[in-house]
Amino acid sequence: MLCVALSLAPSIFAQINASVQLKLQEELDRVEVWMDGELFTSYRFYAALEKPVLYPIYAPDGLPVTRGFPIAPREKERVDHPHHVGLWFNFGDVNGYDFWNNSNAVAEERKGAYGRIVHRTVEQAETVGELGVLKVRMDWVAPDNAYSIRMLEESATYLFRGSEGVWMVDRITRLTAVADRVEFTDNKEGMLAIRVDRAFELPPEVSDGVAALDKEGLTGWYLNSEGDQGREVWGKRARWVRLTGTRGGSACSLILMDHPENISYPSCWHARDYGLFSINNLGRQVYNRELDKFHLLLKKGESLSFRHRFVVASGELNRQEIEAIFKDFSAR
Repeated sequence: MLCVALSLAPSIFAQINASVQLKLQEELDRVEVWMDGELFTSYRFYAALEKPVLYPIYAPDGLPVTRGFPIAPREKERVDHPHHVGLWFNFGDVNGYDFWNNSNAVAEERKGAYGRIVHRTVEQAETVGELGVLKVRMDWVAPDNAYSIRMLEESATYLFRGSEGVWMVDRITRLTAVADRVEFTDNKEGMLAIRVDRAFELPPEVSDGVAALDKEGLTGWYLNSEGDQGREVWGKRARWVRLTGTRGGSACSLILMDHPENISYPSCWHARDYGLFSINNLGRQVYNRELDKFHLLLKKGESLSFRHRFVVASGELNRQEIEAIFKDFSAR
Protein backbone atom coordinates (compact mmCIF):
# COMPACT_ATOMS: atom_id res chain seq x y z
CA MET A 1 0.00 0.00 0.00
CA LEU A 2 1.59 3.26 -1.14
CA CYS A 3 0.28 5.79 1.37
CA VAL A 4 1.73 9.27 1.66
CA ALA A 5 -0.34 10.84 4.43
CA LEU A 6 1.55 11.18 7.72
CA SER A 7 0.36 12.25 11.15
CA LEU A 8 3.58 13.72 12.53
CA ALA A 9 4.49 16.39 15.04
CA PRO A 10 4.03 19.82 13.40
CA SER A 11 7.63 20.72 14.26
CA ILE A 12 8.83 18.00 11.86
CA PHE A 13 6.42 18.12 8.94
CA ALA A 14 4.00 20.81 7.96
CA GLN A 15 3.24 18.41 5.13
CA ILE A 16 5.05 15.82 3.06
CA ASN A 17 6.09 18.11 0.26
CA ALA A 18 9.57 17.23 -0.91
CA SER A 19 9.78 16.67 -4.65
CA VAL A 20 11.24 13.20 -5.24
CA GLN A 21 12.81 12.16 -8.52
CA LEU A 22 14.37 8.81 -9.42
CA LYS A 23 16.91 8.57 -12.26
CA LEU A 24 17.77 5.13 -13.61
CA GLN A 25 21.32 5.05 -14.97
CA GLU A 26 21.77 1.48 -16.15
CA GLU A 27 25.16 2.19 -17.73
CA LEU A 28 26.44 3.10 -14.24
CA ASP A 29 24.57 0.31 -12.42
CA ARG A 30 22.69 2.76 -10.24
CA VAL A 31 19.41 4.55 -9.58
CA GLU A 32 19.81 8.06 -8.23
CA VAL A 33 17.29 9.52 -5.77
CA TRP A 34 16.89 13.30 -5.77
CA MET A 35 14.97 15.28 -3.17
CA ASP A 36 14.01 18.86 -4.03
CA GLY A 37 16.76 18.88 -6.64
CA GLU A 38 19.43 17.61 -4.22
CA LEU A 39 20.98 14.14 -4.27
CA PHE A 40 19.67 12.03 -1.39
CA THR A 41 21.27 8.70 -2.31
CA SER A 42 21.93 6.17 -5.08
CA TYR A 43 20.92 2.52 -5.28
CA ARG A 44 24.15 0.93 -6.52
CA PHE A 45 24.25 -2.62 -7.79
CA TYR A 46 27.55 -3.26 -9.53
CA ALA A 47 28.97 -6.74 -8.84
CA ALA A 48 32.14 -5.73 -6.97
CA LEU A 49 30.06 -4.61 -3.98
CA GLU A 50 28.84 -8.22 -3.41
CA LYS A 51 25.37 -6.82 -2.59
CA PRO A 52 23.31 -3.78 -3.66
CA VAL A 53 23.62 -0.74 -1.38
CA LEU A 54 22.38 2.81 -0.95
CA TYR A 55 25.49 4.98 -1.26
CA PRO A 56 26.27 7.74 -0.56
CA ILE A 57 23.54 9.11 1.71
CA TYR A 58 23.18 12.83 2.38
CA ALA A 59 21.24 14.80 4.99
CA PRO A 60 18.82 17.50 3.77
CA ASP A 61 21.46 20.20 4.39
CA GLY A 62 23.93 18.39 2.12
CA LEU A 63 25.90 16.72 4.90
CA PRO A 64 27.31 13.31 3.85
CA VAL A 65 26.35 10.82 6.57
CA THR A 66 27.87 7.62 5.15
CA ARG A 67 31.54 6.70 5.33
CA GLY A 68 33.48 7.23 2.12
CA PHE A 69 35.69 4.10 2.29
CA PRO A 70 36.04 1.86 0.34
CA ILE A 71 34.52 3.73 -2.64
CA ALA A 72 35.72 7.28 -1.98
CA PRO A 73 37.93 7.39 1.16
CA ARG A 74 38.14 10.58 3.21
CA GLU A 75 40.94 11.94 5.33
CA LYS A 76 41.34 10.38 8.81
CA GLU A 77 38.46 7.90 8.44
CA ARG A 78 38.84 4.24 9.34
CA VAL A 79 39.62 1.77 6.57
CA ASP A 80 38.40 -1.35 8.38
CA HIS A 81 35.54 -3.65 7.36
CA PRO A 82 35.51 -3.06 3.57
CA HIS A 83 32.10 -4.79 3.43
CA HIS A 84 30.56 -1.85 5.34
CA VAL A 85 29.33 0.24 2.40
CA GLY A 86 26.49 2.76 2.62
CA LEU A 87 23.15 1.31 3.76
CA TRP A 88 22.62 -2.38 3.03
CA PHE A 89 20.61 -5.47 3.98
CA ASN A 90 22.03 -8.99 4.49
CA PHE A 91 22.90 -11.59 7.14
CA GLY A 92 25.88 -13.49 8.47
CA ASP A 93 24.66 -17.10 8.35
CA VAL A 94 22.33 -18.44 5.65
CA ASN A 95 22.74 -22.16 5.03
CA GLY A 96 26.18 -21.78 6.56
CA TYR A 97 27.29 -19.05 4.14
CA ASP A 98 28.39 -15.62 5.31
CA PHE A 99 26.65 -12.91 3.30
CA TRP A 100 27.63 -10.10 5.68
CA ASN A 101 31.43 -10.15 5.48
CA ASN A 102 31.83 -10.69 1.74
CA SER A 103 33.67 -7.97 -0.20
CA ASN A 104 36.18 -7.65 -3.00
CA ALA A 105 38.87 -7.71 -0.30
CA VAL A 106 38.21 -11.41 0.36
CA ALA A 107 40.84 -13.55 -1.34
CA GLU A 108 39.55 -15.78 -4.13
CA GLU A 109 40.68 -18.95 -2.36
CA ARG A 110 38.47 -18.02 0.62
CA LYS A 111 35.35 -17.09 -1.33
CA GLY A 112 33.79 -20.52 -0.82
CA ALA A 113 32.56 -19.49 2.62
CA TYR A 114 30.74 -16.38 1.44
CA GLY A 115 27.40 -15.79 -0.24
CA ARG A 116 26.62 -12.99 -2.65
CA ILE A 117 23.46 -10.96 -3.30
CA VAL A 118 23.09 -10.42 -7.04
CA HIS A 119 20.91 -7.64 -8.44
CA ARG A 120 18.62 -8.96 -11.18
CA THR A 121 16.25 -6.22 -12.29
CA VAL A 122 14.76 -2.81 -11.57
CA GLU A 123 11.00 -3.37 -11.76
CA GLN A 124 9.88 0.16 -10.90
CA ALA A 125 11.64 3.49 -10.48
CA GLU A 126 9.22 6.40 -10.53
CA THR A 127 7.42 9.06 -8.54
CA VAL A 128 3.97 8.07 -7.27
CA GLY A 129 2.28 11.11 -5.76
CA GLU A 130 4.75 12.40 -3.18
CA LEU A 131 6.61 9.09 -2.97
CA GLY A 132 9.68 7.94 -4.84
CA VAL A 133 9.15 4.23 -5.47
CA LEU A 134 12.01 1.88 -6.30
CA LYS A 135 11.25 -1.82 -6.64
CA VAL A 136 14.05 -4.28 -7.36
CA ARG A 137 14.69 -8.02 -7.41
CA MET A 138 17.82 -9.83 -6.28
CA ASP A 139 19.06 -13.37 -5.69
CA TRP A 140 20.97 -14.65 -2.65
CA VAL A 141 23.35 -17.15 -4.20
CA ALA A 142 25.85 -19.74 -3.02
CA PRO A 143 29.51 -19.46 -4.08
CA ASP A 144 29.80 -21.83 -7.02
CA ASN A 145 32.02 -20.67 -9.88
CA ALA A 146 29.27 -18.63 -11.52
CA TYR A 147 27.27 -17.72 -8.39
CA SER A 148 24.26 -19.35 -10.03
CA ILE A 149 22.99 -21.56 -7.18
CA ARG A 150 20.05 -19.57 -5.85
CA MET A 151 18.97 -19.92 -2.22
CA LEU A 152 16.68 -16.93 -1.82
CA GLU A 153 14.86 -14.56 -4.10
CA GLU A 154 14.57 -11.07 -2.66
CA SER A 155 11.97 -8.50 -3.61
CA ALA A 156 12.79 -5.10 -2.13
CA THR A 157 10.72 -1.95 -2.32
CA TYR A 158 12.21 1.40 -1.28
CA LEU A 159 9.80 4.25 -0.53
CA PHE A 160 11.46 7.67 -0.43
CA ARG A 161 9.73 10.74 1.02
CA GLY A 162 10.48 13.86 2.99
CA SER A 163 9.95 17.50 3.82
CA GLU A 164 12.11 20.39 4.88
CA GLY A 165 14.86 19.09 7.13
CA VAL A 166 13.76 15.44 7.26
CA TRP A 167 14.24 12.74 4.60
CA MET A 168 13.40 9.08 4.97
CA VAL A 169 13.25 5.74 3.22
CA ASP A 170 11.18 2.68 4.06
CA ARG A 171 12.69 -0.63 2.95
CA ILE A 172 10.12 -3.40 2.49
CA THR A 173 11.88 -6.74 2.05
CA ARG A 174 10.48 -10.13 1.08
CA LEU A 175 12.76 -13.18 1.07
CA THR A 176 11.43 -16.32 -0.63
CA ALA A 177 13.20 -19.68 -0.46
CA VAL A 178 14.03 -21.13 -3.87
CA ALA A 179 16.29 -23.85 -2.45
CA ASP A 180 14.68 -26.84 -0.74
CA ARG A 181 15.86 -25.62 2.68
CA VAL A 182 17.09 -22.20 3.75
CA GLU A 183 18.29 -22.01 7.34
CA PHE A 184 19.03 -18.86 9.36
CA THR A 185 20.90 -19.26 12.65
CA ASP A 186 21.50 -16.87 15.55
CA ASN A 187 24.19 -14.47 14.29
CA LYS A 188 25.18 -10.94 15.27
CA GLU A 189 26.02 -9.90 11.69
CA GLY A 190 22.81 -8.39 10.36
CA MET A 191 20.54 -7.09 8.97
CA LEU A 192 19.74 -3.53 7.88
CA ALA A 193 22.92 -1.57 8.48
CA ILE A 194 24.65 1.71 7.74
CA ARG A 195 28.33 2.60 8.11
CA VAL A 196 28.46 6.25 9.04
CA ASP A 197 30.86 9.12 8.52
CA ARG A 198 33.65 9.49 11.07
CA ALA A 199 31.87 12.41 12.75
CA PHE A 200 29.15 10.02 13.99
CA GLU A 201 31.55 7.66 15.73
CA LEU A 202 31.36 7.78 19.52
CA PRO A 203 34.25 9.54 21.30
CA PRO A 204 36.58 6.84 22.67
CA GLU A 205 36.66 6.03 26.35
CA VAL A 206 39.89 6.65 28.25
CA SER A 207 40.54 2.91 28.36
CA ASP A 208 40.47 2.74 24.56
CA GLY A 209 44.00 4.12 24.45
CA VAL A 210 43.27 6.36 21.48
CA ALA A 211 45.51 9.37 20.96
CA ALA A 212 43.95 12.78 21.62
CA LEU A 213 44.38 13.71 17.97
CA ASP A 214 42.24 10.75 16.92
CA LYS A 215 39.39 11.93 19.14
CA GLU A 216 39.01 15.21 17.30
CA GLY A 217 35.71 15.47 15.44
CA LEU A 218 34.11 12.34 16.94
CA THR A 219 30.68 13.49 18.16
CA GLY A 220 28.35 10.49 17.85
CA TRP A 221 25.88 9.42 20.54
CA TYR A 222 23.19 6.73 20.59
CA LEU A 223 19.76 6.84 22.21
CA ASN A 224 17.16 4.06 21.94
CA SER A 225 13.43 3.90 22.52
CA GLU A 226 13.95 2.30 25.94
CA GLY A 227 16.23 5.06 27.24
CA ASP A 228 19.59 3.31 26.84
CA GLN A 229 22.38 5.59 25.67
CA GLY A 230 25.87 5.49 24.21
CA ARG A 231 27.59 2.10 24.15
CA GLU A 232 24.78 0.60 26.27
CA VAL A 233 22.56 0.50 23.15
CA TRP A 234 24.53 -2.43 21.64
CA GLY A 235 22.69 -5.74 21.91
CA LYS A 236 19.62 -4.26 23.59
CA ARG A 237 16.09 -4.71 22.27
CA ALA A 238 14.40 -1.51 21.10
CA ARG A 239 11.78 -0.18 18.70
CA TRP A 240 14.11 2.50 17.33
CA VAL A 241 17.61 3.87 17.79
CA ARG A 242 18.82 7.40 17.12
CA LEU A 243 22.44 8.28 16.36
CA THR A 244 23.29 11.99 16.55
CA GLY A 245 26.45 13.87 15.65
CA THR A 246 27.89 17.11 14.32
CA ARG A 247 29.94 17.48 11.16
CA GLY A 248 31.29 20.76 9.89
CA GLY A 249 29.24 22.61 12.48
CA SER A 250 25.96 21.01 11.37
CA ALA A 251 24.03 18.69 13.69
CA CYS A 252 22.30 15.62 12.27
CA SER A 253 20.07 12.74 13.44
CA LEU A 254 20.13 9.24 11.96
CA ILE A 255 17.31 6.93 13.03
CA LEU A 256 16.55 3.28 12.26
CA MET A 257 13.14 1.80 13.11
CA ASP A 258 11.84 -1.73 13.57
CA HIS A 259 8.27 -2.55 12.55
CA PRO A 260 5.85 -4.30 14.97
CA GLU A 261 5.09 -6.97 12.34
CA ASN A 262 8.75 -7.98 11.95
CA ILE A 263 9.96 -11.26 13.37
CA SER A 264 11.55 -10.94 16.87
CA TYR A 265 10.14 -7.42 17.34
CA PRO A 266 11.53 -5.46 19.05
CA SER A 267 14.84 -6.56 17.62
CA CYS A 268 18.35 -6.43 19.02
CA TRP A 269 20.77 -3.80 17.76
CA HIS A 270 24.29 -4.23 16.43
CA ALA A 271 25.17 -0.58 17.10
CA ARG A 272 28.92 -0.12 17.45
CA ASP A 273 30.86 2.91 18.65
CA TYR A 274 33.14 2.89 15.58
CA GLY A 275 30.40 3.77 13.10
CA LEU A 276 28.46 0.58 12.36
CA PHE A 277 24.76 1.10 13.06
CA SER A 278 22.53 -1.92 12.48
CA ILE A 279 19.17 -3.47 13.33
CA ASN A 280 19.14 -7.28 13.49
CA ASN A 281 15.84 -9.18 13.56
CA LEU A 282 17.54 -12.60 13.38
CA GLY A 283 20.07 -12.25 16.19
CA ARG A 284 19.02 -12.86 19.80
CA GLN A 285 21.08 -15.04 22.13
CA VAL A 286 24.27 -13.96 20.40
CA TYR A 287 23.60 -10.54 21.98
CA ASN A 288 21.99 -11.60 25.26
CA ARG A 289 22.30 -15.05 26.83
CA GLU A 290 18.98 -14.58 28.59
CA LEU A 291 17.14 -14.62 25.25
CA ASP A 292 16.15 -17.76 23.36
CA LYS A 293 18.54 -18.85 20.62
CA PHE A 294 17.21 -17.89 17.20
CA HIS A 295 16.66 -20.48 14.48
CA LEU A 296 14.51 -20.30 11.37
CA LEU A 297 14.02 -22.76 8.54
CA LEU A 298 12.26 -21.80 5.31
CA LYS A 299 11.17 -24.55 2.96
CA LYS A 300 11.01 -24.01 -0.77
CA GLY A 301 8.33 -21.44 -1.61
CA GLU A 302 8.04 -20.08 1.94
CA SER A 303 8.69 -16.39 2.55
CA LEU A 304 9.83 -14.02 5.29
CA SER A 305 9.08 -10.29 5.20
CA PHE A 306 10.56 -7.25 6.91
CA ARG A 307 9.79 -3.55 7.04
CA HIS A 308 12.29 -0.97 8.27
CA ARG A 309 12.55 2.80 8.18
CA PHE A 310 15.68 4.96 7.97
CA VAL A 311 15.39 8.68 8.78
CA VAL A 312 18.04 11.34 8.29
CA ALA A 313 17.31 14.79 9.66
CA SER A 314 19.21 18.04 9.84
CA GLY A 315 19.36 18.97 13.52
CA GLU A 316 18.63 16.80 16.55
CA LEU A 317 15.18 15.19 16.62
CA ASN A 318 13.88 14.75 20.17
CA ARG A 319 12.06 11.72 21.58
CA GLN A 320 8.58 13.20 20.96
CA GLU A 321 9.37 13.86 17.32
CA ILE A 322 10.84 10.38 16.82
CA GLU A 323 7.84 8.74 18.46
CA ALA A 324 5.57 10.64 16.05
CA ILE A 325 7.50 9.25 13.09
CA PHE A 326 7.45 5.77 14.63
CA LYS A 327 3.68 5.96 15.19
CA ASP A 328 3.19 6.65 11.50
CA PHE A 329 5.62 3.90 10.51
CA SER A 330 4.12 1.25 12.80
CA ALA A 331 0.63 1.93 11.39
CA ARG A 332 1.67 1.01 7.84
